[in-house]
Amino acid sequence: MSSQAPDKRRFHRIEFDAPCELHCRDNVWTTEVLDISLKGVLVRRPDHWTASLNDPCEVVIHLDDQMTAIVMAVELKHVEAHRLGFKCQYIDLESVTHLKRLVELNLGDQALLEREFAHLLD
Repeated sequence: MSSQAPDKRRFHRIEFDAPCELHCRDNVWTTEVLDISLKGVLVRRPDHWTASLNDPCEVVIHLDDQMTAIVMAVELKHVEAHRLGFKCQYIDLESVTHLKRLVELNLGDQALLEREFAHLLD
């Protein structure tokens, strides 16, 4: 994206360093999250990546204790040399609760969080 283009994102990205797994087709890659929002996730592009744009995938983001995870059904939206961007298509209630708490802790503004959830429901 050029620096002249306006940022049209409705969701704040949270820098978040966590291990994750990408499940696409019959493949599983281990990589790490670079940032996350209520609507998607940006990850480090793993070696031997083979999925194509708009492919449905699942991302499993492991939280601190490795027993808790955020699981999202996602769609690959952009591919860069070292990064992959995914748009969230579905997230279960338990995962959205973890994600909401993560965003809430990083935004530090309850009104902003509520506004982002309102956009998510639109």
